[in-house]
Amino acid sequence: MLQTVAEWLWWESLWLPANVSWSDLEDKEGRVYAKASQLYAALPCALCLLLVRYVFERCLAMPLANAWGIKDRVRLTAEQNPLLEKFFCSQARNPSQADVRSLCKKTGWPQRRVEVWFRRRRNQDRPGLQKRFCEACWRGFFYLSAFLGGIWALHDKPWLYNLKEVWAGFPKQSMLPSQYWYYLLEMGFYLSLLLSLTIDVKRKDFKEQVIHHIATLTLLSFSWISNYIRIGTLVMVVHDSSDVLLEGGKLLNYAKWHQAANGIFVVFTALFMVTRLVIFPFWLIHCTWVYPMEQFAPFFGYYFFNVMLLVLQILHIYWAFLILRMVYNFIFNKLEGDVRSDEEEDDSDPPKEQKHKLSHINGYGARGRANGH
Repeated sequence: MLQTVAEWLWWESLWLPANVSWSDLEDKEGRVYAKASQLYAALPCALCLLLVRYVFERCLAMPLANAWGIKDRVRLTAEQNPLLEKFFCSQARNPSQADVRSLCKKTGWPQRRVEVWFRRRRNQDRPGLQKRFCEACWRGFFYLSAFLGGIWALHDKPWLYNLKEVWAGFPKQSMLPSQYWYYLLEMGFYLSLLLSLTIDVKRKDFKEQVIHHIATLTLLSFSWISNYIRIGTLVMVVHDSSDVLLEGGKLLNYAKWHQAANGIFVVFTALFMVTRLVIFPFWLIHCTWVYPMEQFAPFFGYYFFNVMLLVLQILHIYWAFLILRMVYNFIFNKLEGDVRSDEEEDDSDPPKEQKHKLSHINGYGARGRANGH
């Protein structure tokens, strides 16, 4: 049974063009080809990157945050209430008005007090500003390193300047050491993001991020096995270029250097629109959709690879919508933070309750005046 599944999984017609077999991609005559077994190295690489991230955030990012005066906001702790805590953990973090009214009856609290309790409780689970800064610092460092490494690996390659060279001699294209390390680090990084999803800052596009990471890992794995390595390196360097500015803008915004952050945001928006909505679909997808047809008949891998690229493109359009919404806020309002982030809510007491508490504490309530205090 397992033998049959393995034979079907590695069926040459799924992965390779017609008249090409796995034996054609065996190392010989000085040529070295990518092997599926090398993908296992992505897991230890991801674990190593998680360790490097931990050291980086503790030894570099956190001291930098302290030097820039980035501190967590003082949060008010939600009052102890087992009934509300049970509802919060088991049913809903953000109750409807009907739920709030029902909880008011059960607890004997006024509606405003219940609403404030839920806001404070939600804020307790949200990451602090320093955690967000450290995470953006790590991602920005990696994206910058990966982008510079990608440029170094591609600057003297003919397929960077002429996309038809991507398919010259395909699939019998020898793998270069720079391509191996570039792929390994990128796959390890995205795998590490998947492994750390539960502890990272949770954003509003959490599901889209999961889809993006899975689609990216699927694309990288498939392109590695099918020797689509040349186009794979181009896709990675295009993505990393704008991600550097995104994380850099977040860092400046967390440090309250708003003018510099706004300037970075403008450049990021322009670069994102050019790379993700112009270069990626009209150059790279065109390269994978049209040029291969000049050399071989379509096969399953051809369609699969292009479909996965289209999945990424759909996500690009979704994120472009979010960015354009940020541009609208930038022009007509004040730009604050990342629109994808789960921002803290105002958990302060309402003015009437604050006044009542102060009056009670200082003895200036109606009862206090009646008693001559």
